[in-house]
Amino acid sequence: MTPQDDTALPETSAPAPEEEAARHASARSARASALTEDYVEIIADLLEREGEARPTDIARRLGVAHATAIKTIARLKRDGLARARPYRGVFLTDRGWDMARKMKARHQTVVAFLLALGVPAEVAEVDAEGIEHHVSDATLAAFERFLAQAARGDGR
Repeated sequence: MTPQDDTALPETSAPAPEEEAARHASARSARASALTEDYVEIIADLLEREGEARPTDIARRLGVAHATAIKTIARLKRDGLARARPYRGVFLTDRGWDMARKMKARHQTVVAFLLALGVPAEVAEVDAEGIEHHVSDATLAAFERFLAQAARGDGR
């Protein structure tokens, strides 16, 4: 793009290599925690709706192989987020329930923000699945302030 091109993106300075590396490390970490958060969310939803969360149902809801779900559930247990009983299913610990509630609230905030911007509901739901895991607490707080201002109908 040439400087005269109206579609050119605004100039930004390149980050220092250390800063860029930190950004990428943060993104990799967010992707790893997103997987954990997705499992915890699905387990909580299954427990609330069905009364049980079986590995087969978890795998089906996430579109993964049963073996993959078993491996990830073992990690949740190791991390103190879940417990399982033989032939009974998966249950969340208090820490797991805390995470599930936090992720549900984040999801609802992101969906509400996207809807306020005019994004269609079905698209907002899909997009929120990714955004909720990667948005910072500071950005999420800005979303909440925006939504509060929109609800009041003022520009404050």
